[in-house]
Amino acid sequence: MARIVMADDGIAFDGIVMRERPLGGAETAFASLAEAFAARGHEVTVANNCPNPGTHFGVAWTPIANGLPDRADLYIANRGDRLLLAMGRRARRTVFWIHNPARYLLKLRYLWKLALLRPAIVFSGPSHLASYPAWAPCGARVVIPYGIGELFRRAEPAAAPPSPRAIFTSNPLRGLAWLLELWAARIHPGMPTAELHVFSGPTTYGAAGDAKRATMMAVLDRARALSNYGVVLREPVAKSVLVDELRQARVLLYRGDPGETFCLAVGEAQAVGVPAVVQPIAATPERVIDGVTGYITGDDNEFANAAVRLMADDALWLAQHRAALDRQRGWGWADAAAAFERLIP
Repeated sequence: MARIVMADDGIAFDGIVMRERPLGGAETAFASLAEAFAARGHEVTVANNCPNPGTHFGVAWTPIANGLPDRADLYIANRGDRLLLAMGRRARRTVFWIHNPARYLLKLRYLWKLALLRPAIVFSGPSHLASYPAWAPCGARVVIPYGIGELFRRAEPAAAPPSPRAIFTSNPLRGLAWLLELWAARIHPGMPTAELHVFSGPTTYGAAGDAKRATMMAVLDRARALSNYGVVLREPVAKSVLVDELRQARVLLYRGDPGETFCLAVGEAQAVGVPAVVQPIAATPERVIDGVTGYITGDDNEFANAAVRLMADDALWLAQHRAALDRQRGWGWADAAAAFERLIP
């Protein structure tokens, strides 16, 4: 058993919050990894802005304002530079886990700390790793993909193809405006009975969502205005509800975003067996097996045509649904935790 300390100084969340309301991908990943460590027998302490201090699902959550524990076998500093040197020699090994393209590390306040400490930096995939220049300082460069939650990995296969319902479950600023216009101009005319259910809004992102609320709401207002085109604007939902919504979906539509380093929205949908139509932007090609569990499309026409085909062709949908269940639910948070464990001295 190892003593593992994880620290985050971003938005307020914990294991209780993860179950009660929607969270962004980075927060979901952080809480899920902590619980996976605990399930594997480790002593896990999380120091963050937790609204519910205490031990939940095997993890001790404590306010970061109270400081960090005296020692750790593995210390995982999450995202922020202020956390990098927080444990110093009290940690046998420090790991820096990042969730955004690594260009933000090329600032003096990060670079001198990375050069001094030389921590292992954990990236979520090949495209994420490629965003950090070879000359930039660090220790090991390690790729550990996000796990997919058990709710999604254990979802029951569909007994029959669902009705033509497309779904979008990401940040409204990550391509939703583009998707809405493509839906109205090309996808819905090709499949007039189809609906696009949009589970998106600023509440998922805490204070960060509040800061961009006006911009987000402009996109969501456009979604609301397209109700005559089958667009249904929904509130973001907790994971326990989302898995049921995905089981009713025919296809997930997501263009991709340069700020994405894993794309948990696509990963979760694929694990439930929902084919996805994406474009080759950032991490999205790493989540979809082109022509097998969805389509990686080269332009807007290809995207629209693939979306219509998957909603119209039952045999095609069933083949891709079964392929996604067979090939896209093999890596969970226990696997990710085991990969992190290999960094413990």
